[in-house]
Amino acid sequence: MKTFRYLDNTAILHLTQEQCIGCGNCEIVCPHRIFKVVEKKARITDKNSCMECGACARNCPVGAIFVNPDDGCGCAAYIINSWWNRLRGKSNSPCGC
Repeated sequence: MKTFRYLDNTAILHLTQEQCIGCGNCEIVCPHRIFKVVEKKARITDKNSCMECGACARNCPVGAIFVNPDDGCGCAAYIINSWWNRLRGKSNSPCGC
């Protein structure tokens, strides 16, 4: 999955290093392994692999990670729902869901 990409440079993913306590939860739960804990702080190693699922943010005990403001509606959900709505002849909501 290392070469799998959604849409480069579109993921809404922010990590506040100052808040990070280095627990490693993000590194464990991320399905695309985009986080790495280095020197007791998480780092984003491959932001373009992010599918905005929100697992990292939901499992961060100090709220140091922010993913997509649309409450879990990541780019993967947007693309799939856009295709599905187009097939059904429906229009998309502003976030594509």
